[in-house]
Amino acid sequence: MPKIKEILIGTNNKGKYREICDLLPKKVKKYSPKEFGISSPKETGKSFEDNSFIKASYFSKKTNLICLSDDSGLEINILKGKPGIYSSRWSGKKNNFNLAIKKIFQKISNIKKNWKNQNKAKFVCCMTLFWPNGKIYSSCGIVKGKISAKKKGKNGFGYDPIFIPNGYDKTFGEMKAKLKMSIDHRSKAYLKIKKFFI
Repeated sequence: MPKIKEILIGTNNKGKYREICDLLPKKVKKYSPKEFGISSPKETGKSFEDNSFIKASYFSKKTNLICLSDDSGLEINILKGKPGIYSSRWSGKKNNFNLAIKKIFQKISNIKKNWKNQNKAKFVCCMTLFWPNGKIYSSCGIVKGKISAKKKGKNGFGYDPIFIPNGYDKTFGEMKAKLKMSIDHRSKAYLKIKKFFI
């Protein structure tokens, strides 16, 4: 099978676009939906996999390019897996993750005032490659960890400042991009599709 030489990265989220670009080989030509003036489709799926498929197939059909999309989010045990597939929706129309993080702290505190030892969580990422001929390949990556009692760090995006991966004492927001990308859910999902690019 010929290796992928150019790819549309199916997201209008700047942080996600940057991270996926950094995972892909330098020599692969990368496009963003913004270059084609395409806005994102409605995410009506019931799972991360569904939503990554919806985005990948939509953007690929619009541009006739191979598309790589991901759908990812934070699942918090005490919140029964929420925000989950609604992770970015919790940030509102303006993608204000400070708002989303406040919401998380509020919801956890409503359940348990002193929740420091009940803060298990995981980040999930599902990636879908969609070819214009209808061929599909999906993969998922998970990183387990816990929720920090307060926001820490300015790096990354989304919920990174409140997620501490197992085995570390820093949040993703405090980590250098290189370290975060070597252990996070997105890189784990990417490792399973890497073979199509290299």
